[in-house]
Amino acid sequence: MLDSLWKLVVESGFAAMFSGDGWKNLIMIAIACVLLYLGIKKQYEPLLMVGIAVGCLLANASALGGIFNPLEPNKTINALYNQPLWDEFLKEGGEHAHDYGYILAHGGLIDILYIGVKAGIYPCLIFIGIGAMTDFGPLISNPKSLLLGAAAQFGVFFAFFGATLLGFKGNEAASIGIIGGADGPTAILTTTKLAPDLLGPIAVAAYSYMALIPMIQPPIMKALTTEKERSVKMEQLREVSKTEKILFPIIVTIFVILLLPSTAPLIGCLMFGNLLKETGVTERLSDVAQNALMNIVTLFLGISVGATMVGSRFLEIKTIYIVVLGLVAFSFSTVGGLLVGKLMYKLSGGKINPLIGSAGVSAVPMAARVSQREGQKANPSNFLLMHAMGPNVAGVIGSAIAAGFLISMFGG
Repeated sequence: MLDSLWKLVVESGFAAMFSGDGWKNLIMIAIACVLLYLGIKKQYEPLLMVGIAVGCLLANASALGGIFNPLEPNKTINALYNQPLWDEFLKEGGEHAHDYGYILAHGGLIDILYIGVKAGIYPCLIFIGIGAMTDFGPLISNPKSLLLGAAAQFGVFFAFFGATLLGFKGNEAASIGIIGGADGPTAILTTTKLAPDLLGPIAVAAYSYMALIPMIQPPIMKALTTEKERSVKMEQLREVSKTEKILFPIIVTIFVILLLPSTAPLIGCLMFGNLLKETGVTERLSDVAQNALMNIVTLFLGISVGATMVGSRFLEIKTIYIVVLGLVAFSFSTVGGLLVGKLMYKLSGGKINPLIGSAGVSAVPMAARVSQREGQKANPSNFLLMHAMGPNVAGVIGSAIAAGFLISMFGG
């Protein structure tokens, strides 16, 4: 009896904290609790942050609990996941990394859920939901907004070059740079294609900075614009017809995919979701995409991504670099949009408020709301929200195109 009790003690997760890399798992459990606090108390992207935190908690508590056992033929080792199969998921060229039949037969719960991340299924399904919730009317009525959405991708390539200078490989630098697009699903899809071992820190950085938009953007906006520029009132946008709204996703799909075929998964799903919304004859499908589908996929995506944050892999100097470079990417994307906004202000004779340029990052609709808020601070009668929504939705398209370009360049 005493021997059994002693064996239970020495094989417990508590004992594992003080041996090997147990301290790393303990730190990650603490980080998971911090993420839960940020998601629940501070409401930083809670729909995904809570899932990521729980996935991180499960991964590291399970590691301490000793369930990472060698994979035995024809036997499911545990109900959660197993380390050897997980490692193959997170590296290129693993023997069973793309053998989904083998994974279904031998993997645990999160091994199976992670197939949706590895195969790029979850981000694409989320883009269907995003498309169904997006109104491209402001962009259609003011096509110049496309320039602002494109300019706000500047941070992606700035951070890419910065990452290469710090010693990251091209595929890793591309995955880090895409954080600047302020689009979580796009960052996740790009990273799973190019650098899956960096998925944990990149996902956390991308969604954290998206949640911190109201804190990060205003100082940059005030530094680059004058009071006079911020107070500019813009003319009301023209009304967009139903026919235009139906034709827009079809035309964009054809043109963008022919131009850059690697954008097909994201652009195709985004525009499909939007078409469901605009046709007027698929309300039930649009409702499912906006609500049930988005909620279910977000649930699976969060816990799968969070489970990649195992202490031995996450607590590296690379993680610090990624967090810093992600902030640089996001900040310079805001700068790029604002600078082009200022140029448009000059060329239009002061009719365009440059603040709408900062909404060119694809965090919909939060970035547009920040532009609205800062514009009203300068001029209480200002109403920039609909004008800012044009660059905002253009940023969604822009980040998808930037991701497609980087995947085509470094996807091998």
